[in-house]
Amino acid sequence: MTKKRTVFVCESCGASQPKWLGQCPACRAWNTLTRMVVDEGAGERRAFRAAQAGGAAHAVRLRDVPTAPAGRRMLGLSELDRVLGGGVVPGSLVLLGGEPGIGKSTLVLQAASLLSTPSAPVLYVSGEESAEQVKLRAQRMGLDPDGLYLLAETNLDAILAEFEHLRPHAVVVDSIQTLYWDQATSTAGSVTQVRECAGQLMRLAKATHVPVFLVGHVTKAGDLAGPRVLEHMVDVVLYLEGDRFHSYRLLRGVKNRFGSTNEVGVFEMKGQGLVEIPNPSEAFLAERLKGAPGSAVTVTMEGSRPLLVEIQALASTAGQQVPPRRTANGVDLNRLLLLAAVLTKRYGLALGGQDLFVNVVGGLQVSEPAADLAVATAIASSMRGVPIADDLVIIGEIGLSGELRSVGHIERRLAEAAGLGFQRAIAPRAGLRGVTAGGIAVQGMRTLGEALDAALRPA
Repeated sequence: MTKKRTVFVCESCGASQPKWLGQCPACRAWNTLTRMVVDEGAGERRAFRAAQAGGAAHAVRLRDVPTAPAGRRMLGLSELDRVLGGGVVPGSLVLLGGEPGIGKSTLVLQAASLLSTPSAPVLYVSGEESAEQVKLRAQRMGLDPDGLYLLAETNLDAILAEFEHLRPHAVVVDSIQTLYWDQATSTAGSVTQVRECAGQLMRLAKATHVPVFLVGHVTKAGDLAGPRVLEHMVDVVLYLEGDRFHSYRLLRGVKNRFGSTNEVGVFEMKGQGLVEIPNPSEAFLAERLKGAPGSAVTVTMEGSRPLLVEIQALASTAGQQVPPRRTANGVDLNRLLLLAAVLTKRYGLALGGQDLFVNVVGGLQVSEPAADLAVATAIASSMRGVPIADDLVIIGEIGLSGELRSVGHIERRLAEAAGLGFQRAIAPRAGLRGVTAGGIAVQGMRTLGEALDAALRPA
């Protein structure tokens, strides 16, 4: 007779505890432990049956393992192909995460439509929408593929049976949190169900060399919902980021067994779906107002890709509230407070009675310190009412002593700025040794004061 026992499993990290606790000892999350009945020995029996299904496995010497080039399939979305490392690898398991409404289902539906042909069908499994709803969304996007098959199902066994019947060349599951397996006793979306369903789909992908795309939910903290083991099981983890109130979306690869994680894809959400932006820097600066105080342009690195972004600052006299407000959108608020303190202490800018508002245009998030100097210059420009030259790009990190520190990939940043018509650049002098400017006049500065005086000098 099978022995069963009760454990409490954390829905955040998957750690199990013998009794209920208010806080998970592993990940320190509160109120995430749920009761679960475990069939001891069931996991071992399933593993044994899975091993025996294809015959006994034997060790093979590394040099004797047959190798074949991983023939990638291009999806037709160059930005997605870029992040994947040059297309999707057969038999790979790809996990796509992102906040609700950001465009995950739209992206995978576009990819499935482009992958499918009458001779190479694609199975699209929807656990959140009916087949009619998916079709309506496809019609709004102008998609009418002949080889895309829809299955509105959440039962894993039924999905596997349909796979055996259809024999698709790719599978999309939207989403992994909606699936359930009859042999697991917990509810859909639980740690056990997510782990077991993902494991079954992983074995399916490896055995049949069919790529499987999984859509995953995220928590309030922005992490993928479900056990952490899910991210370890898959081959590729992608995040779709952006502001729902803006149209731009960034696709990042945070894990890729078959390529680099330093790539980022840029899309714009439109009525026909996610549209690729081959030159995002030009798009981000298209509506910049010329000659406006408080507007500065910098070059930020998104992975290995340089992007030009506009940073806007507004300094206005504070009212009766104490202390004055500091509001940041697109940059870290703590970084803004640090830069305001340096401007006051090292440059003598009287910001004590000023409300400060800083915004990155386009809803982008700029987290690297290389944007420090652009933020500080935009603030000083707004305070003085002096505009920054339209052909000037500003790059550099600011230290607490007011010194400028070098940043990485300076040549690529300058080349991107020169390609969009910028004539001048201000950058830390220490990082310019041996750097080829490439058609742009670079002024090397050592301190914040020097940089601000040069940037705000009347033409």
